[in-house]
Amino acid sequence: MFISSLGLLAFVAYTQAANLTVLSTAMTPNGFHNAARGWNSFGIQANSATTPSWGEFNQGNVTRQCDVLAQPHFKAAGYQYCSLDSGWSLDEGDNNGRLLYDPSLFDLPAFAEHLHRKGLLLGVYVLPGALCDDGNKTILGTNVQLKSTFNGNNDGFLRCDFDFSKPGVQEWHDSVIHLFASWGVDLVKVDFVTPGSPDNGANLVVDNSGAVVAYHKAIAKASRPMRLDISWKLERNNTYYDIWRANANTMRTDQDINNSGKSTFVEWATVQRAIENYRQYIVLQIPKDQPLSIYPDMDNLYAGNSAKITGVSDSMRETIMSHWLGAAANLITGSDLTNLDNLGVKLLTSQTGIAIADFAAKYLMQPRNPGSGGTDAKQLQAWIAGPDLKAGQAIVILANYGPDQGQGGFSTQLAGKQKVSISLEDLGLGSGPAFNVENVWSGKSSVIERGGSLSESLAEGESVLLKLSLR
Repeated sequence: MFISSLGLLAFVAYTQAANLTVLSTAMTPNGFHNAARGWNSFGIQANSATTPSWGEFNQGNVTRQCDVLAQPHFKAAGYQYCSLDSGWSLDEGDNNGRLLYDPSLFDLPAFAEHLHRKGLLLGVYVLPGALCDDGNKTILGTNVQLKSTFNGNNDGFLRCDFDFSKPGVQEWHDSVIHLFASWGVDLVKVDFVTPGSPDNGANLVVDNSGAVVAYHKAIAKASRPMRLDISWKLERNNTYYDIWRANANTMRTDQDINNSGKSTFVEWATVQRAIENYRQYIVLQIPKDQPLSIYPDMDNLYAGNSAKITGVSDSMRETIMSHWLGAAANLITGSDLTNLDNLGVKLLTSQTGIAIADFAAKYLMQPRNPGSGGTDAKQLQAWIAGPDLKAGQAIVILANYGPDQGQGGFSTQLAGKQKVSISLEDLGLGSGPAFNVENVWSGKSSVIERGGSLSESLAEGESVLLKLSLR
């Protein structure tokens, strides 16, 4: 589409005059320019009733899920990572205290080779610390026994935490990552990182952030590129955020969102909470006015299966997908990939939708309250990603989250359909240029004239994802 130089200059001038700090991104510490896309096993592991064909967590069942990612439409959308959650490893390490896969469930080198042949990548899950029972073993390449590096805390998951000031701690992390690289691992997820992770029945130390630093240093020495993703609901103050953004590729902004032990994957109250936690996180970044070098992880993406299996309506599934796209969050689905419906395939693989993810990977979305342009939690909310001044484009979401179900942050209880309207000025786009507007999911197009507003009548949990292009 041709944009006149006069129109572009006007757009730049109006935008710069508006109260909008565009949130842009920089390369992550391990060399990536977007969040990971793929599949993770935890949703089905924790909600096995959603997937009767699952059986147990083993290589065969995981392979059936991840082979779907090798289909052309998934590969074209950038889905690569087949990520194993908790349960793949043994409770005892090798002679040097390094983690080992359970051979009754997985042959990770063979599995990685299978994935790599299909153009896919392997992710594994770990916890901070080393297995307590390996304390008498000597760290590879040293004469240091593991138990001499422990700080005295058993976290309740068979692991003892490190004193990161002790010699041998970095060497142990180096040896683990070296082993992972030899297997063909491409992503490491470190869970129960503190400060941040709720105890959830564990005995967590107040601060094990040193594990993030140690794994990052080890990955920098590895023989193959690896992502480092950290979890969950991590501390956002500047002290620890600076550690996360200097060492990891994504950080979890919320708790698990799945319905553990139930017959559906997710419920709407938890989605409200996940969106609110992203809002809290991103609002803290606005006044810093600097590129973000870490991406948010809003937890697994549950949008691929029918409403009956997912647990929320089809319009809510669209809303979930739109927000994960706009936030440039991990597009790591937890859905049953062997039982996708037509809407699920569309949401996950639409090239128009993936283009939104690619845009947001450069410009993350932020809230803009209808009527004020503020950043508060609202039931009737608007978001903007960008604008990209050079291309003359921005992404906008209008949403009605429905009555607050307890953790949405907005507290209002507006029932039924509601009109959501926001002016270009409140979006931070000024009152100047006009825009072509494309509804990403319906494909419908319209025009918003200069100084105008975007308006939609939206049911509870419904939203619209809009691409704005300067006329």
